[in-house]
Amino acid sequence: MTTVCVYFVASPLQLLAARQIAQTVEVGARQVLIWYQPGVGQQVRADEWDASSYLPWPRRHPLPGWMGRHRRLLANIDLVAALVGPCDTLLLHSAVFDTEAINYFLRALPRRSGARTMHARILPDGIVSIRRYPLSPIKRVAQCMRKLRQLLSPMLDYWMFSGDRIGSDAAFCDRIYVLAGLPHEYDPARVVVLAPLVERSAQLSAGTIPRRALVIGQTLVSAGLMTTADRDAVALQIEQWLATCDIDQIDYKRHPKDNQLELCRPGYQVLELHEPLEVWLGNTPYAIVVGVRSTALLFARQLCAPQTQVVAFGWDRTRFKSAQERSDMQAAFDKAGVVQR
Repeated sequence: MTTVCVYFVASPLQLLAARQIAQTVEVGARQVLIWYQPGVGQQVRADEWDASSYLPWPRRHPLPGWMGRHRRLLANIDLVAALVGPCDTLLLHSAVFDTEAINYFLRALPRRSGARTMHARILPDGIVSIRRYPLSPIKRVAQCMRKLRQLLSPMLDYWMFSGDRIGSDAAFCDRIYVLAGLPHEYDPARVVVLAPLVERSAQLSAGTIPRRALVIGQTLVSAGLMTTADRDAVALQIEQWLATCDIDQIDYKRHPKDNQLELCRPGYQVLELHEPLEVWLGNTPYAIVVGVRSTALLFARQLCAPQTQVVAFGWDRTRFKSAQERSDMQAAFDKAGVVQR
């Protein structure tokens, strides 16, 4: 029986999770990696996968000419189907399945590959994965509109579902991967806890830690989490606090979407990494790691030396979708041992 695992990833964290699953859970299957955020490609090692490719996002990168988005969806199916080839079982992995860029593969790939069995599995997506996000009425209407594409192209048969928008309640989903140490609200019968994605280097547990700090960037204003004034105030607060901590060097790691370097200040050294931040944290000693509400802070607490201070700033200026979301995130940060200021 030929099994093919396909991983749709959009972040370095999802890439690490896919690698962990491929190397420890789905050993023996054919492994196909698809990334749809261009920056992730810099961290992909082709020799770790049987096949891999970048997938253009249809809404952002339609094909030129008439019905470019529709034709891009079909072209993407052709691209992935060619990488998958014939198989008996398909296991599709993604952090979310309600988006049109991923959902159509649920029905199109089994038809193209001849697979008799298909299951979808949820990849962890950091702090986002600690709670459920029910489909809103608007998103339910959007599903109906996407279903209509089948009238033009039978291959674009959108799989409608209800409940959690990532697809964790859907009939096609049989497994939800979660990260060790993070809470979640998913059905325990479907949950599989992944082993640590990165191991802490032995050198971080011994010896003197240099007086170096890392500021973890995040999209704050552009993501609607803060006003410009609040973001600037938090960036200044972090800078002033670090100035009191006897730090010799301050590194800045921007989020892949943090094109404006929102928390960066003059004098910070901007890192250009060719590996996931989590791998860097597991091998690089820091006295202090700071940020706002990035998942990377949780990993920093797990991966950095025990004496490293990991601190979150600016929650009093951050917009949350609800009081429950803030409470859930607060619980996750408290459990991990991240201090808030």
